[in-house]
Formats: sequence, C-alpha cells, structure tokens
Amino acid sequence: MSFFDKVKQGASDAAKKAQQTVELTKLKAQLSSKEKEIEKFYTLIGESVYAAYISGDSARSGEIVERFSQGIDAVKQEIAVLEQKIIEVRNEKECVCGKVVVADTKFCSACGHQF
Repeated sequence: MSFFDKVKQGASDAAKKAQQTVELTKLKAQLSSKEKEIEKFYTLIGESVYAAYISGDSARSGEIVERFSQGIDAVKQEIAVLEQKIIEVRNEKECVCGKVVVADTKFCSACGHQF
C-alpha cells in the first residue's frame, strides 16, 4: 500500500468516524427529548390526580392515570428503538445477558453466550 493510499484510507476512516459522531449526537438528543417527554407525563399525572382530588371526583383520576401511563409506555417504546439505533451506530450488539459488546465478537465476555 502506497503512502497516498494510506492517507486516503485515513481520511476515509476519519470521515466515517465524524459521520458516526454526528449520528450518535442526533440520536442522543432525541433520546433526551423523549426522557423529558416522560417527565412531562409524570407531571401531568400528578396535576390531574390532584385536580380530580380537589374537585371531589377522585374516581376520574384512575382514567387519567391510565391514559397518561399509556403515553409513557409509547414513549418508552420509542426510547428502546433509539437505544437500539445507538447500539447499531456504535457497531455493537447486545447479549442475552444484557451486556453490550463489539459487533464482531464471537462470545460474550460476561456470560460466554455464543453469537
């Protein structure tokens, strides 16, 4: 491999790394946004339950909690998708034991699972 081929390869690797960093930053920002969305749901649950308590209609609070809890579940599913994308961008995979390892790993270092 000539000197110029090595330089081209280095530049190509740097560009890939930069693209990966940009993608990771974007995914992490989306993840943070989803986590804030869950916090808003928690706040809305508390405010709604308290408002139902004040109005004397505490039976209604169960409906409110269920509706907002379904919203939280939906956002948590979106978070799981984003976390999976982050693992893919980092060229990693998750073992059955929960440990994240490099994608080309044959065996998990924590539990010995064969990929």
